[in-house]
Amino acid sequence: MKKLLLIGTVPFFLLTGCMEKEISNKEVKVYNADGDSIGTVKLKEQADGIEFTYNLSGLPPGEHGVHIHEMGICKAPNFKSAGNHLDPDKKKHGLLNPKGPHLGDMKNIVVEDDQTYTGTDMVPQVTLKEGKTSLVKRMDGSSLVITEQGDDGMTEPSGNSGKRIACGVISKKH
Repeated sequence: MKKLLLIGTVPFFLLTGCMEKEISNKEVKVYNADGDSIGTVKLKEQADGIEFTYNLSGLPPGEHGVHIHEMGICKAPNFKSAGNHLDPDKKKHGLLNPKGPHLGDMKNIVVEDDQTYTGTDMVPQVTLKEGKTSLVKRMDGSSLVITEQGDDGMTEPSGNSGKRIACGVISKKH
């Protein structure tokens, strides 16, 4: 009887030992169009989404749009490699849009005159765990993109927020 229990236990132990550890925290390094580091954004899994904590410097003062994009590739200078906003449910753009928002639509940030921004944002319905709304489900992950102007919350496809000026990769491997 003991032998049977031991044999039954070993495969379970091996399976749990080989399972990939779920990610609950992530630090994203953000770079400008010149390839210079402008700080970090820390992601922390919460019950209702992910909390983003910004610590950025070197951005132009004023309001800027922030979006999660579908691909974790940040090729400067224009960051078009990041693809479109994360939108697995094919909704309309904008936090103010009654047919939206994209999963990757986020609140604007306001950079101080000294070119710094620190603050937090809660992004509901996204996760660092496996699943349709995961920011790390693809091999290359997803990305966080900052635009030159604030997002108006409605205009397709990106809120009339201008050029992409900074980007950071959100992935399992970074």
